[in-house]
This record gives sequence, C-alpha cells and structure tokens, in this order.
Amino acid sequence: MTPTTATAAEDHAEIREEVRKLCARFPGEYWRALDRERGYPTEFVRALTEAGYLAALIPEEYGGAGLPLSAAAAILEEIQHSGGNAAACHAQMYIMGTILRHGSEEQKRRYLPRIASGELRLQAFGVTEPTSGTDTTALRTTARREGDRYIVNGQKIWTSRAEHSDLMLLLARTTPREQVRRRTEGLSTFIVDMREALGKGLSIRPIRTMMNHNTTEVFFDNVEIPAENLVGEEGKGFRYILDGMNAERLLIAAECIGDAKWFIEKAVAYAKERVLFGRPIGQNQGVQFPIARAYAQMRAAEAIVHKGLRKFEAGENCGEEANMGKMLAAEASWAAGEACIQTHGGFGFAEEYDIERKFRETRLYQVAPISTNLVLSYLGEHVLGMPRSY
Repeated sequence: MTPTTATAAEDHAEIREEVRKLCARFPGEYWRALDRERGYPTEFVRALTEAGYLAALIPEEYGGAGLPLSAAAAILEEIQHSGGNAAACHAQMYIMGTILRHGSEEQKRRYLPRIASGELRLQAFGVTEPTSGTDTTALRTTARREGDRYIVNGQKIWTSRAEHSDLMLLLARTTPREQVRRRTEGLSTFIVDMREALGKGLSIRPIRTMMNHNTTEVFFDNVEIPAENLVGEEGKGFRYILDGMNAERLLIAAECIGDAKWFIEKAVAYAKERVLFGRPIGQNQGVQFPIARAYAQMRAAEAIVHKGLRKFEAGENCGEEANMGKMLAAEASWAAGEACIQTHGGFGFAEEYDIERKFRETRLYQVAPISTNLVLSYLGEHVLGMPRSY
C-alpha cells in the first residue's frame, strides 16, 4: 500500500477497488484520444452507469444504490486517482440532491428510475450567465408563466455536457428583480427535457477551452417548459440550488484529492527510476521536497474533506469544511501537478505521459464551480464574522 492510498482503506474500500478495476479498462490512451478530438467519453460513462456508480445517491426505491455522499466522493476520487476524468459525469451526482430534496414525488418517480438505469442523463446545470458570472442573483434568464407552461428566454454559459445530457436543471427568474424584497427571491428551478426543447427555441453552442470539458453556451428563445417541471415552489429556486452546493464542493474536492494522488505517485515513481549522475534524482532534496510538500497539502485537504462528508451525512452544517476542503484540495492538486511536471522535466510536457492533460484539467478547480476568492469571502464573512467583502 502506497502512502497516498493509506487512508482509502477505511473509506468505502470495496467500492474503491471496483472503481479502480473499471477504470483500468480505460487507460491513458483512451483519454488522450478524447482530449485530442474534444470528444465525450461515451463508453466510460456507459460503463459507470451499468455498474450503478452514477446512481449511487439515488434511493433504492427509485432504482439507485442509496449510498451516502462519502461513497459518491470515493467513486469520483478513484476515477481521478486512476488517471481518468470524472468531469464527464460528476454533475449528475450533485444535481441529484435538488430533485431528491425538493422535487415532487411524481417528478422523482418519473425521472429517477430512468436516470438510474441510464435511459436518461441528467448532467447539465444551467445557472451561470455571461453578464452575471458568480452573482447568481443577477441572472437575466426569465421563465414567464402562461397557463400550464412556462416560457423561457435567456442565455446560459459554461453549461457543461449540455450536448450529452437529456435533462437540464435550470435556474431562471420568475419574478422581476425589482418586484422582490430580497435579491435571492423570485428565482425558480426547473427540469428541462432538452430532447423536446432542442430545435424548438433551445440551441447549444460548444465552447472550446484549454481542457476537454465539453462545455457550452445554451440559448433559450421562447422555450416552453411544462409547469409540472417546476421543482418545489416558485421563487425559492435559489435556496434549492444553494442547498446542494456543499455537496458539490465536497465532491469536486474529492476529485482534486484523486488528482493529487495521481500526480504524487507518478512523481515518486519517476524520481526513483530516473538516474542522473549515477543516482536516482529522488535523492536530491530539490526534487524530493516539492513532492513531499504536495503530499502534506493533499493529506491536510483530505482530512478537511472527510470531516465535511461526515458532517454532511450527519445532517450538520458543513459549509466551512465544504468550502475550505474544495479550496485546499484544488490548491493541493495544482501543487502536486507542478511538482510532477518539474520532476519529469521535458517529459512532463509530452502527451504520452498524461501529465500535461491532467495538469490542464486540475487547474480548472481553482476557478470552478466556485473560485478561490469567493471561498475566502465566505470564510471571512460567515465563519470569521467580518463585514461582507466586495
């Protein structure tokens, strides 16, 4: 057992082992080919679905596994730890909570069993807009009630996997901002069946980025959504979305920890094998210390994330741990990536080593789904009690 996997033994060990076996069927060559073509890992997502991993959080009564959030975190961590990229499907896990906690019984029975079986994919999350960014309360996409339907107009950006998802969870304004008492009011959450809406006012435009994230812009031009697809009560959608953000941050943090473990193990192995001037380069403190520091950062972040998962599952407020864990894990994975590239020298930039691909992929998580600065703002205001920062 290597140092970076020691803590995994007590945390859903059987699930981790089976995920590793599945991921072994999708080696670096698979991910490199997709990265070149900006392709979607259809076969990988299908394998995860058939194994039941993407239905981990769906209750058994709806066809899922009914597992806790820590099990979902273990699944995503191991995908990253194995050299893959869970971003192709991770949204399904954290979007799920909004429907589970706030959806109607009819919505749950209509969608969840088909998501669990793989008949439907719920992987698109329509929140961010070009003009509002992380100021979610300023979004301009509107949903106007007309009889038994809502008419949606507006634009979403950075809506990843919209081209590969059947359903989207959409946040839109149902009451004009000037007519509400608080900025967080008047926003509503909807389940959008994109199979029905595509070409009927809904259009999708891919955005090419530095990593293969399958992200898009989505445009709504008088798109009709049945009123029965409203999740919960009208005007309370912002609270419903916030309700799932701690889970989202903990799951993304778990992915970053998996990335950090992959980088560290890769760097350690190379530092032992690469011989220059008659000795392994790992004997040099200049090579050894950055890897050791990255390992310490990873283990510290891992401890915070595990504490957050325990509190989440106990129904306790885990906002502090979820935010800190996401920030620290993202920084740890980036530090591990830096150490890994530096250890490999020029080979770190060679496609066949997979390091440069993973390096690009893990950099995203200091920006998304929430930036490091916003995490610090949350900690300053809500944990330390300082005045709200701007």
